Amino acid sequence: RHHFSFPSIFIYGHTASGKTYVTQTLLKTLELPHVFVNCVECFTLRLLLEQILNKLNHLSSSEDQCSTHITCETFNDFVLLFKQVTKAESLKDQTVYIVLDKAEYLRDMEANLLPGFLRLQELTDRNVTVLFLSEIVWEKFRPNTGCFEPFVLYFPDYSIGNLQKILSHDHPPEYSADFYAAYINILLGVFYTVCRDLKELRHLAVLNFPKYCEPVVKGEANERDTRKLWRNIEPHLKKAMQTVYLREISSSQWEKLQKDDTDPAQLKGLSAYTHVELPYYSKFILIAAYLASYNPARTDKRFFLKHHGKIKKTNFLKKHEKTSNHLLGPKPFPLDRLLAILYSIVDSRVAPTANIFSQITSLVTLQLLTLVGHDDQLDGPKYKCTVSLDFIRAIAR
Repeated sequence: RHHFSFPSIFIYGHTASGKTYVTQTLLKTLELPHVFVNCVECFTLRLLLEQILNKLNHLSSSEDQCSTHITCETFNDFVLLFKQVTKAESLKDQTVYIVLDKAEYLRDMEANLLPGFLRLQELTDRNVTVLFLSEIVWEKFRPNTGCFEPFVLYFPDYSIGNLQKILSHDHPPEYSADFYAAYINILLGVFYTVCRDLKELRHLAVLNFPKYCEPVVKGEANERDTRKLWRNIEPHLKKAMQTVYLREISSSQWEKLQKDDTDPAQLKGLSAYTHVELPYYSKFILIAAYLASYNPARTDKRFFLKHHGKIKKTNFLKKHEKTSNHLLGPKPFPLDRLLAILYSIVDSRVAPTANIFSQITSLVTLQLLTLVGHDDQLDGPKYKCTVSLDFIRAIAR
């Protein structure tokens, strides 16, 4: 503990991949002196620096001594006050860890803040390590002027096997573990291709489980009759793909929908999207995005060209009958395909101006479109449409 460790460690990975939980558990289990700060809560420089100093002061002092609140305006003051706080005997002979969660918000603060934290061990001459937790890669952080390179650690996404094990731990006590594990396997088979977020999958598992075990409760099937249970849950998972995953209705509304067996389109009033007024071309962009997400690229010529020639329907119909595209979820599409469909469905001539591209960016900000990563690809960014068919119908009307 008294040895100097690496000055800064950068931990990154997608949301709900265990970064915060593992870091907190490790520091608490080993009883290491640490300060955990969320950069979303500490949204200004003063709040962030004072939070770190006061938490450190609480670690190193008794309750009477730490009653005074430390104020700090600049990073230079922070370095001086940090030296004073860490002179305490309880912190003198071991490494102090400062954990900055949601570290991507540091990029919006003062320019000297990130380089200062990266070199905090050097500036203070104290045994301190700063851990950055973020969902963004280090290359998006690195300042143009150069800085100390942290030790970078990547948390990969959970595999489908890992998700199966984690979600299976939540099984209700009144049902066997094997029965709940079979349900989780069905749930992941539907949602894993479009959602890897553990929190979102756990939410879906809790909401849809009562419908899955409904035949068992009624005595129409036993726990091992997986085929009958699958036929009962399949249409409800299809509805969940269009509503709960996109948070278009609340959990209480979803439970009411399952009990009454009504159509999701009949539940109105709490939808986040029904209150969004979109510009004229944004509506057409969103319709074009929905068509690009749920129609195969090979059908564009058939649907959007007047003189497309003869196309055989047999193979297309056979593939279409196997699985519904809405059950499989939206597929990513490139920007040029979106624009090509947009030009074909708008009556007037649309020029590819900055106004069109800014409206596409606005739809991403509103989470009506999702920007998909495009590493090692030459065809530019790709998008997904995240709204339901009912919302597109409302826009079309």
